[in-house]
Amino acid sequence: MLTKRQNLLETIKGGKPDRFVNQYEAFAIQMGHPSNKENPNPAYGELNVVNAWGVTKSWPVGTPGPFPVHDKEHIVIKDITRWRDYVTVPKVKYSEAEWEPFIAAAEKVDRKEYFVTPFFAPGIFEQCHYLLEIQNALINFYEEPEKMHEIIDMITEFELGWAEEVVKHIKPDALFHHDDWGSQISTFISPAMFEEFFLPAYKQVYGYYKKNGIEVILHHSDSYAATLVPYMIEMGIDIWQGVMRTNNLPELIKKYGGQISFMGGINSADVDYPGWTREDVKREVKRACEECGKLYFIPSASQGLPMSNFPGVYEALTEEIDNMSKVMFK
Repeated sequence: MLTKRQNLLETIKGGKPDRFVNQYEAFAIQMGHPSNKENPNPAYGELNVVNAWGVTKSWPVGTPGPFPVHDKEHIVIKDITRWRDYVTVPKVKYSEAEWEPFIAAAEKVDRKEYFVTPFFAPGIFEQCHYLLEIQNALINFYEEPEKMHEIIDMITEFELGWAEEVVKHIKPDALFHHDDWGSQISTFISPAMFEEFFLPAYKQVYGYYKKNGIEVILHHSDSYAATLVPYMIEMGIDIWQGVMRTNNLPELIKKYGGQISFMGGINSADVDYPGWTREDVKREVKRACEECGKLYFIPSASQGLPMSNFPGVYEALTEEIDNMSKVMFK
């Protein structure tokens, strides 16, 4: 029997996996980082938590996760022509003593079984709209493109500095990077605009990781982003995680399998809701596995971490994926 790590590599490289990769099972995700105290995320129900960028975030009761507060008072960049007056870039360098607990956590991972996988969020696009507010950011791609390039360059330099420190201290095997690039039905910006503004930045960031020992780059965007797949391949993404059904996943696998793999196929909203049923979970897992096949595909909910919004859903998905492995990998 292959280890979880071996089975994932066989799946994404077109080899001979002996079962489905079951959601996040191959990734030992490292959420810890010395900057966590300075970049807190609100807990469920917590409001108006400010991070080191100056972004205020809240997680209201009844919502699936935290998001920036973007009323007039809390938008960080109030005038893009003077964005440097508003933005304080967080530090990335910390003492060796501050790194010690996170190094120790990584060292406990069995790297034959799992990929040591640091988590990074928000990504470059999301950081733009965290600082500017989403409508302002989208408008400024048209009205202030030079300033948007400057902001993206600033965020990219920050990410590269963060990457250098993470690579140095925990020597990761994989990376789990979040950046939502669309809604359920469309990308937020056109492919041409994405190519102009974000492809060069991500080629720098993901290129750095690949040059420094990262074997697998897992990128989360639970959205429609099928038109961006060629750019994902060019920037070095190995697995697009969060692929929703609006992307026509079987078609993407047929067209791009061997260049990139896809993790998802099950919309979280279809299985992870108040009053969810085991029948819904079983149906969606069966459909996704049968439609997408054994290679270049990892069945999972579109949720961007090994969790669910409602108790028991993630575990039910895990069990049903195991059941489909028994059926399809006889």
